[in-house]
Amino acid sequence: MSELDFIFSVAPAILALLLIWRLFKRKEKPLNLPPGNMGWPFLGETIGYLKPYSAITTGEFMEQHISRFGKIYKSHLFGNQTIVSTDAELNRFILQNDGRLFECSYPSSIGGILGKWSMLVLVGDMHKNMRTISLNFMSSARLRTHLIQDVETHALLILKSWKANTAFSAQDEAKKFTFNFMAKHIMSMEPGKPESEKLRREYITFMKGVVSPPLNFPGTAYRKALKSRSSILKVIEQNMDEKIRKTNGHSDKVEDDDLLGWVLKHSNLTTEQILDLILSMLFAGHETTSISISLAIYFLQGCPEAVQELREEHLGITKAKKQAGESGLNWEDYKQMEFTQCVISETLRLGNVVRFLHRKALKDVRYKGYDIPCGWKVLPVFAAVHLDPLNFDQPQAFNPWRWQKGKTSAPTSNNFMPFGGGPRLCAGSELAKLEMAVFVHHLVLNYNWELAEQDQPLAFPFVEFPKGLPIKVHDQQLTS
Repeated sequence: MSELDFIFSVAPAILALLLIWRLFKRKEKPLNLPPGNMGWPFLGETIGYLKPYSAITTGEFMEQHISRFGKIYKSHLFGNQTIVSTDAELNRFILQNDGRLFECSYPSSIGGILGKWSMLVLVGDMHKNMRTISLNFMSSARLRTHLIQDVETHALLILKSWKANTAFSAQDEAKKFTFNFMAKHIMSMEPGKPESEKLRREYITFMKGVVSPPLNFPGTAYRKALKSRSSILKVIEQNMDEKIRKTNGHSDKVEDDDLLGWVLKHSNLTTEQILDLILSMLFAGHETTSISISLAIYFLQGCPEAVQELREEHLGITKAKKQAGESGLNWEDYKQMEFTQCVISETLRLGNVVRFLHRKALKDVRYKGYDIPCGWKVLPVFAAVHLDPLNFDQPQAFNPWRWQKGKTSAPTSNNFMPFGGGPRLCAGSELAKLEMAVFVHHLVLNYNWELAEQDQPLAFPFVEFPKGLPIKVHDQQLTS
């Protein structure tokens, strides 16, 4: 058969296939994407989205986009076509359908620095397994018994070291508190010891890389962070080897008094998985809680009425304990800190330590008339919901009284998601609130404080105080 004969023989079949394809295309409904702007080729709008701004606002970029396009809009961010949601209902829908319609999808640079087995980037059954391990270790029973005692011990260790009328970084002190506590409960490392201090210095370098552009070149913060990651993992592995050596290689006989020992004894994780889990727990349990404490210190110094009400609440607790001949906080004391919980909720709402999450659509989804195509990135933005005047009266004002029980205008949980939601709800949320409450308890009972230098929280997008929140403290003379 000649080439010409072959072409004429297959041409009808090709034409038929083209006609069928066109018929199917006609039946397909065109996508109804939200309005928006895809930005520059390749770069999209990422640079504008990540431009630093005041953490108690949604930022100029977000404000302009919401004003122009509405609460749900399309963009091109982090190298992906993206649907951005500042709508509370859609945000809940995304989180409640995690694993079914959407899944976690952080930039590859995050996985590169935290590890492929980090809880932050894992999906599916492996994430459930890691999360179960974390929840078992931070169970309500452990919180009620010795965790609250250790939180108080570490808080007092930091607060008692403060010198009156001397300026220092409150952010650094808060980070020292949460790091020491996590290092103790993750690997039984005592604060102030050379090994602990070396690990803390490496971790500071590591964190600078997490929040930096993922440029893996000599001298960059990201490259330095990768080097610090290796150093941190070596410390974790040395601790792991030491625990196993003490039991002559029998991991099932390892003491489970810290997270590392608990994982060795009660799980079948590989060494690589254990290392990434421990590192991710150190990251999650240290960074967000320390910034939340820093934010509370910042907001409270501008609200003396809240400080006074806190003092009255905590003086009442200490007076009752003295009368009962007790010392040291217990779970019943913690549950009496009702206004303190209002302060914590307001701090988390206004400060928005976790401003948005990274998700990806697993299939085509239609919501409120808009299409979210399979494979597109989805960003539920909690900060925009928390700072929306339709959800919270005077949203940029620090007003802990709005959370008091019995108020008809009290915010609803539907609009308040500082720890995320759904099956990936933060495993350490209760521990974080406990740490904040105990730290605030001893802070207001022992000190007055003021800003030593003007500073404010900025979103980078991680929330930080550029100057470290410099404060001066004065001894508080209290009577009970």
